[in-house]
Amino acid sequence: MLTANEYSHESVLLEEVLELLPTDLQGVYVDGTFGRGGHSRALLAKLGEQARLFGIDRDPQAVAVGEQLALEEPRFTMVASRFDCLPSIVEQAGSLLSGVLLDLGVSSPQLDDPERGFSFLREGPLDMRMDPTSGQSAAEWLASAAEEDIANVLYRYGEERKSRWIAKRIVQEREQAPITRTTQLASLIAAVVGRGAPGKHPATRSFQAIRIHVNQELAALEAVLEQSIDALAPGGRLAVISFHSLEDRMVKLFLRDAAGRAPQTKGMPYVEQEAKVRLVGRAIKAGKDELKTNVRARSAVLRIAERV
Repeated sequence: MLTANEYSHESVLLEEVLELLPTDLQGVYVDGTFGRGGHSRALLAKLGEQARLFGIDRDPQAVAVGEQLALEEPRFTMVASRFDCLPSIVEQAGSLLSGVLLDLGVSSPQLDDPERGFSFLREGPLDMRMDPTSGQSAAEWLASAAEEDIANVLYRYGEERKSRWIAKRIVQEREQAPITRTTQLASLIAAVVGRGAPGKHPATRSFQAIRIHVNQELAALEAVLEQSIDALAPGGRLAVISFHSLEDRMVKLFLRDAAGRAPQTKGMPYVEQEAKVRLVGRAIKAGKDELKTNVRARSAVLRIAERV
């Protein structure tokens, strides 16, 4: 288990978030993926004395860090929940929001802690839950899921081309012995996939897919994107940092449609679309300087929209 002094996590695209997210320095903001509080602390340093910031996370370790910050900073409130709880935040705040930040995916402390089971490079229990106190672990799901369901998850959420072969091997192996360890599953996948793409472990896609399924991450993302439209005040902004194509595609298409830019059906009468947001610039990626010091920023994509 990670100790308090190991809660470090370098926030991705921090300068860009600080420049583009706050439009009202006295407003109410939400950091929907608090993690270890890097973005939250930086936002608090920029916001005014009357501003409020709500941090949301379902990871008990992150919640503990956030609760400590709340004791030190009266403008900050920690909420133990999935991030698709914006209506309750608006109710608690008593006003619409000036900004919402989502930094998607798994954090460095979660990856670095073998006991969490997120990493195929570290020996540990095959858990993968953002909140280890609730829900079904990865090991429990793999022990009971149908072969077809496993294959579908690996293909849909990991875009794994050999999903059916991997699922078949998992079912064969679990009949001999339970699959309960990270390196056990990683070795099984590597034996099926082979070496994989250069610079990428063969289990990368499958671990991503299982994690997304276990935590219902895309369902939560879809819900919070919808909630953000009603939760943001006019002029308030939504900033989303994603790290893989599934998340980024979902965010990109949602913002496109919310901006009234959904493609029209060819040959059908033109339909006037309501623009609920305006897109703020194009997708932003980390610059060379950040990439030198933070390898996690390599695949990060930031998209921002403003409520109209």
